[in-house]
Amino acid sequence: MSGDYCGTETADPAPEAGGPPFAACVLCQEPTEYPESYKGITLCPVCAWQEAQRGACSG
Repeated sequence: MSGDYCGTETADPAPEAGGPPFAACVLCQEPTEYPESYKGITLCPVCAWQEAQRGACSG
């Protein structure tokens, strides 16, 4: 079972792009690891980490 510190299941990672063009991060517009054709919210590694920190267990 894959999970985070809280013990909840994590979603399967999105498929990585084989090369450019990459989708832009919805928060900072930096290139992400996802192809432009990826459906859904795309975050760069920095913004994804920051969002995970915001959602982490506080105690």
